[in-house]
Formats: sequence, C-alpha cells, structure tokens
Amino acid sequence: MVDFVLVLVVLIPLVLGILQLAIVLHVRNTLTAAATEGARHGSVLDRGPEDGAAYTRQQIGNVIADRFAKDVGARQTVVDGTEMIEVTVSAEVPPLGLWGPAIRIEVEGHAIVEQDPDEAGAP
Repeated sequence: MVDFVLVLVVLIPLVLGILQLAIVLHVRNTLTAAATEGARHGSVLDRGPEDGAAYTRQQIGNVIADRFAKDVGARQTVVDGTEMIEVTVSAEVPPLGLWGPAIRIEVEGHAIVEQDPDEAGAP
C-alpha cells in the first residue's frame, strides 16, 4: 500500500502535466489554423480584414469555444512590398482547461491580398 502511494505521488503530476501540454498544444494549433484560414478569407478580392477576423471568430467558436475568440484582430500590412492580411488571436488557456492561472497564447495568420488583374496592369 505504501509503495502504491509513493508511485502515485510521482505518477499523477506527470500524467496531469502531459494532459495540460496536450490541451495547450491543441488550443494553439486550432487558433493558428483559424487565424490562417481567416487571413485567407479576408484576402479575397471582395473582402477585407474585418471579414477575416469575423471568419476566424466563427471557426474558433465552431471548433473549441467562443471564449477563445474574444481577442481577435485583423489588419492589412505590407511585407517586402506585398500587401498582406494579418489576423492575430490572443487567448488564455486555464490549467487542465478548468481553473487556476492561465497560460497566454498568441498566434498569427498571414495571407497575400488578391489583386484585381485590371488594376495590376495585366495585359
């Protein structure tokens, strides 16, 4: 009985730590995918950054929970002369998804803005 208790004292924190890591990685990967899809959605010719942010919020709400979609922002930027849509998501993941001090996650998604062929000077 004593051996069982001594093993559990080591084993339970190890299992809970692995579970926490899995939850954080799942949330981070989901937020990254949603931000990237939102950037792609907002970069289409007849859409803008606001559309990308709304689409990102919708994707996050559909996959994990709306509470992770509270801090979503999108803007149009220029990187090396190329116009891009950048969607950023910030969220806090509580330990084991339940309570306690949260782990802050910040992710970004980028996509190149579609250009109208008539305006781009295509022949």
